[in-house]
Amino acid sequence: MTDRKSFEPACPLPVSDKKTVQLAHGGGGRLMQEMIRDVFVRAFDNSMLAPLHDGATWPVEKGTLAFTTDSYVVHPLFFPGGDIGSLAVHGTINDLAMCGAKPLYLSAGFILEEGLSVDVLRQVVNSMAQAARAAGVSIVTGDTKVVDQGKGDGIFINTAGVGLVPSGVRILPQLVRVGDAILVSGDLGSHGVAVLSVREGLAFAGDVKSDSAPLHEVVGDLIEGGIDIHCLRDLTRGGLASALNELAVEAKVGMSIDEPAIPVLEPVRGACELLGLDPLYVANEGRFVAMVPEQQAEAALAVMRRHAVADKAVRVGTVTDRDSPPVVLRTVLGTNRILDLLSGEQLPRIC
Repeated sequence: MTDRKSFEPACPLPVSDKKTVQLAHGGGGRLMQEMIRDVFVRAFDNSMLAPLHDGATWPVEKGTLAFTTDSYVVHPLFFPGGDIGSLAVHGTINDLAMCGAKPLYLSAGFILEEGLSVDVLRQVVNSMAQAARAAGVSIVTGDTKVVDQGKGDGIFINTAGVGLVPSGVRILPQLVRVGDAILVSGDLGSHGVAVLSVREGLAFAGDVKSDSAPLHEVVGDLIEGGIDIHCLRDLTRGGLASALNELAVEAKVGMSIDEPAIPVLEPVRGACELLGLDPLYVANEGRFVAMVPEQQAEAALAVMRRHAVADKAVRVGTVTDRDSPPVVLRTVLGTNRILDLLSGEQLPRIC
């Protein structure tokens, strides 16, 4: 006998409910077209997006194109200092900036869960649009998919970005040299602690906000200022410690880091001590590390400090001869501590 409960047909096109995302919003029909025009096109409006073609085209200026892609699954969707929408824009812009590129165009792919409030979706999309406009970039193409309720987490966002690297600019881990100064653009750990505070309902002393911000302008000024940038890396998942380990291995060098020089806000430090976290491994979304020649370190710091996003830039160490372990921290007690890669992840779902 056939189990009648094994198949329960449902209408994919509810007539009365336009306040939540339905499966039909991902089906290519009328509801999908309405949502694309009413939510996405309205927010991202620009001449390259207007044709609603399968892709966007543009003329290439003199230089080298940079291309990157990333996905964002942060939980919760909104947190002090940002949300998944602005985070997706900033993160993609920053990946391009670490290549020395001026960001030009972004794509945005959305995976939406059935039942998501359209008001929440609109808030996220408008946040993306505002962040893109503020950074001088355009979101020119995209995609939308809808999954069954319970098969997603509200919103996942995938972005890709294209930027232009000026002629003659090369920024690569392999260009790092022994003797280079290691610079950090600002205080560490605020993003991870801000997300955790909302997720777990924790209250910390002080006002901890995400550092999420675009970094391309400060990098552009470093390039225009004649700083011979050897390498840049944004300090996202795994934080400063993981980024330094990755770069040391790729460049086949060692790194010596001075713990007292590393900036961490007191509320963040206190929260990390309370929760057993190390701020050197906590993710950031508006911070980067730069390797520049020793003789240009002070000039680079002066340029960085002219920008609000890097006004607390400091030198934290020096590139050394290749050694094992690759990254060593000189602690406040004057002892050496190995900064190794984590075998797991301290704070999942924060970017």
